[in-house]
Amino acid sequence: MLNKCPKCKSDNPGTATFCADCGTQLPSLEKIEVTETLETPKEELTTGSTFAGRYQIIEELGKGGMGKVYKVHDTKIKEKIALKLIRPEIAKDKKTLERFSNELKFARKIRHKNICQMFDLGEERGTHFITMEFVPGQDLKGLIRQTGQLAVGTTINIAKQICDGLLEAHKLGVVHRDLKPSNIMIDKEGNVRIMDFGIARSLSAKGITGAGVIIGTPEYMSPEQVEGKETDQRSDIYSLGVILYEMATGQTPFKGDTPFTIGVKHKSERPKDPKELNAQIPEDFSRVILRCMEKDKECRYQSAGELLAELEKIEKETSKWILTERKSETEELKWQNSIAVLPFVDLSPEKDQEYFCDGMAEELINALTKIEKLQVASRTSSFQFKEKGYDIHDVGRKLNVKTFLEGSIRKAGNRLRVTAQLVNVDDGYHLWSEKYDRKMEDIFAIQDEISIAIIDKLKLKLLKEEKATFIKRYTDDMEAYDLYLKGRYFWNRRYKGGLQKGLEYFNQTIKKDPSYAPAYAGIADSLSILGLFGWLPPKEAFPKAKATALKAIEIDDMLAEAYSSLGWINMLYDWNWTAAEKAFKRALEIDPNYAIGQLWYALYLLYMGRFEEATSTIMKALEIDSLSLLINVNFGCTLYFKRQYDEAIEQWLKTIEMDPNYLLSYWFLGAGYASKGMWKEVIYAFEKAVALSEESPFFIGFLGFAYATSGQKDKARKTLNQLEKLSKERYVSPYYRAMIYFGLGEKDRLFEYLEKAYEAREPILIPTIKAAPFFDSVRSDPEFKALLKKIGLE
Repeated sequence: MLNKCPKCKSDNPGTATFCADCGTQLPSLEKIEVTETLETPKEELTTGSTFAGRYQIIEELGKGGMGKVYKVHDTKIKEKIALKLIRPEIAKDKKTLERFSNELKFARKIRHKNICQMFDLGEERGTHFITMEFVPGQDLKGLIRQTGQLAVGTTINIAKQICDGLLEAHKLGVVHRDLKPSNIMIDKEGNVRIMDFGIARSLSAKGITGAGVIIGTPEYMSPEQVEGKETDQRSDIYSLGVILYEMATGQTPFKGDTPFTIGVKHKSERPKDPKELNAQIPEDFSRVILRCMEKDKECRYQSAGELLAELEKIEKETSKWILTERKSETEELKWQNSIAVLPFVDLSPEKDQEYFCDGMAEELINALTKIEKLQVASRTSSFQFKEKGYDIHDVGRKLNVKTFLEGSIRKAGNRLRVTAQLVNVDDGYHLWSEKYDRKMEDIFAIQDEISIAIIDKLKLKLLKEEKATFIKRYTDDMEAYDLYLKGRYFWNRRYKGGLQKGLEYFNQTIKKDPSYAPAYAGIADSLSILGLFGWLPPKEAFPKAKATALKAIEIDDMLAEAYSSLGWINMLYDWNWTAAEKAFKRALEIDPNYAIGQLWYALYLLYMGRFEEATSTIMKALEIDSLSLLINVNFGCTLYFKRQYDEAIEQWLKTIEMDPNYLLSYWFLGAGYASKGMWKEVIYAFEKAVALSEESPFFIGFLGFAYATSGQKDKARKTLNQLEKLSKERYVSPYYRAMIYFGLGEKDRLFEYLEKAYEAREPILIPTIKAAPFFDSVRSDPEFKALLKKIGLE
């Protein structure tokens, strides 16, 4: 029997699937059936009408190869369900209806949270239909179109849920055979449901649909489906591989002008490595995708369970990478309004206003974060793009925002010219732009006008209580404000010189305006960090830090930063655990989106040995500020405390990839390698830390410990001499020498210097003494237990 092409009218063999002349998909004959777009049923269902005396039509949901789908109210069971009309051209074939009926018997057996429940096949006045569970949400195809490349974490999460559903179906002997993104629904909570198992067939029901029958969509069909051969669960694995490819890269692996050309590519062409299209994809994940798409089904994963295990392994191995991906695309559906404020560009003649440009961006970020329904990228994340050329789509994808604000400042004398533009990430068009030529004293008004314009353009409403905090100003003294911006500019650098310089400016600020609360919080924070790393004696740094934190709270008891600083001081210096936790919690009550507040509370929980609480809290910090080096490096610290050394090391290495000169990454990395006895790597990491810190005694002490423990005792003793010499010039904590004696195995000297560290109220004792792996080998020693008890940790 010949098969005539509906497009070019050429005659083709009856066994042909595609026209040999033009490549058009051919209509089905007796042995070949193809899912294709056909004419709509004669009966149109309108909103409000009732079909089959039972189903009240709510709305049309869409249409596919089989026919239109409607959301309906089933008046019999009093629930909303989905109803799919089968096109008459399909339904008129008795064999087709028999197949659907038989296959639905198997599909109805599948009861799983990741599979849409199929109900029944019915007929009303010659119109055949299938009823099924109604699943609200967005189909995966729409999500991919909306976001482009999905985050790796999101892709794996969705894929795991699909695998869960397929695993259950395959156990019951049911293969989907038409798995594609438009058949996968995702609700607003990110839960996945596989649709259309009604056209699946039973593996055990031989003869219902035999070899030579093609059902599927060309872009997602396995090679054996293209050839019309027998299919099994491995065909679904192939289709899932194509879906993974599309989620990770934003495009399908094979394209063509006709279904025929696409089918040929599935059979004979190797897909491009996904990493070539998205460099963010981990090597292992790229390998998994390509294995799913092997031409030979014997070379693919043989079951959904096998693939699921591989995905879980990758998820665990790349936990940090996934966690720092920002909020997933499925979660982004909750946030229709989101923005990143990029650093303003300094166009001043002298190019000396970088601090002012940074301050302008920070002030706008701080103001906008007070709007409940607006998601605002953190300062650390937004400032990653400072002084770099950037692509708007790259900004949107990395920061997971739909809009961004960019601008410039030109300052000359007392005059300011500020330009600002609000840009739509999707198309690059300006939603709003404005230029302000004002006097310096108008800067606060400019900030308010920009913020109000953003709120207006994003169609947000400002609640009464939000408005009160939104317009809050801490000073009207422009000179004090300028000094404060300089202080914060240096303070944000968080190295010794930057902290000291920031401290100078904060002190000058409060001389100009003694009621400037954030400047007091800046002083407290700077002093406590200088005291922690031994750049100032603890007994000099921490009492002053506490006094200024309390002063900030006295002026403004709604300043989250001040409470966080107070909690840090209560923990590291006062050793008052109850007061510390109370202060941290108060900070987060005031501002749950204060990332450093979440981080410091997580560290408190970690140092107290409350590992699971610490992990969940630091993950909140990562959600808020996913690109923060400080938060990322301390996420590795939570893994280290949980004795997950390999995962911790990987996390720190990835933090180093983010910034190869970030000091703390090397310090923690050395500690991780020490726990594995990798002393060559330990020494390299600590030597790097010493160099980056400009030979700080803090890091010299840890290097001396590494020398001692690795057997290089002469170098260790030289380090002791070096610390002794430095102590004549500046403060050197006795803790550092205790570490070296610990490495040398001189236990008496270890406890002698730990006692001196206790007397000095050395803050570094708290992160290491109770729960860290560092002292595991002496943790049962009576002297060690006695020290813990004196500190109040036992």
